[in-house]
Amino acid sequence: MKLLSVLLFFIFSFACVAQDTENNELTTKYFFIRHAEKDLSDPSNRNPDLTNEGNLRATSWAKMLADTKIDIVFSTDYTRTRQTAKPIAKNQGKEIILYNPRDLNNQDFVNMTQGKTSVIVGHSNTTPYFVNKILGYDKYQAIDEKIYGKLYIVTIKGKSITDTVLTIH
Repeated sequence: MKLLSVLLFFIFSFACVAQDTENNELTTKYFFIRHAEKDLSDPSNRNPDLTNEGNLRATSWAKMLADTKIDIVFSTDYTRTRQTAKPIAKNQGKEIILYNPRDLNNQDFVNMTQGKTSVIVGHSNTTPYFVNKILGYDKYQAIDEKIYGKLYIVTIKGKSITDTVLTIH
């Protein structure tokens, strides 16, 4: 019975791949993450570095995504977001492209990312907002300031958009 289930799974999987190829539908995938833990020791510093824990988390994100071909790595122009994106970009042999968190999901972004897999590093408020812009409706709220381990995955295939959120501790 178990062998039959595995066989049916593979047959169904290959049928889906063949159908996607026939329809010529591009798959666009986005991995959205909030920057890792930032140094809060100086409340007046609006652009702090990551903490040691944050650097470890940034390295962990890179390891987690190591087996995924990433085409583009985006970051806002803040030290903490660039430091979070850097290990991912380095592992993938990519440069970090800076984006404006006040101008999300514009036509240039859509054109640049269509059919590609991208990582977008943002903030507790901009990350879920960006996901909502791609989904076309408000599904996600700002991330609690104490939470740094949420991964939003959005996949667009043809007219279908799917999303999921993972919490990585």
